[in-house]
Amino acid sequence: MSTRFDPVQLGQQLEGEADIPPLEKWNPAFCGDIDMRIAADGRWFYEGSPIGREAMVKMFARVLWREGDKYFLKTPVEKVGIQVDDVPFFVTQVEHQTGKKGLELIFITSTGDRVRADAEHPIRVKTDSKSGKPSPYLMIRFGMEGKLSRNLFYQLVELARMVETSRGTELVVDSAGEIFSLGRL
Repeated sequence: MSTRFDPVQLGQQLEGEADIPPLEKWNPAFCGDIDMRIAADGRWFYEGSPIGREAMVKMFARVLWREGDKYFLKTPVEKVGIQVDDVPFFVTQVEHQTGKKGLELIFITSTGDRVRADAEHPIRVKTDSKSGKPSPYLMIRFGMEGKLSRNLFYQLVELARMVETSRGTELVVDSAGEIFSLGRL
């Protein structure tokens, strides 16, 4: 099912909202699916064409919502379905700072989200069973993850330390008092 989608109207609905609106409090009617897709590399497409305006992509990302395995753009008055190839966010940078519990890793997505890796925002690494290739992810918000760029994953590996666990030797990174495994050696 496809619905008429008006990005200008969406912008008007969001005018005056905080950075991330209270999506969990909104319960609009489902208005159908639109031809919008987020590629695995974080690029956004509308009707098959890349969305070139960064401000539009950031606006859409602010109202991104997940229910089960489906993704939506959600406003106080409507909810439209979109397609996501892997996960909706792409993590491109990391900053280091010292916090109350030591080192903190602050990740930045291609849409400008800043997320500290911690108990609420864990890092996980999924390993492809056929190729053995690791795919690192970070919880961003509302049950949605961001995939870490390959370069960023290599930066984490350089920061990592080796620890012995019941599963063998693992590479781990610390952030905000939490320990996150990057995989076994």
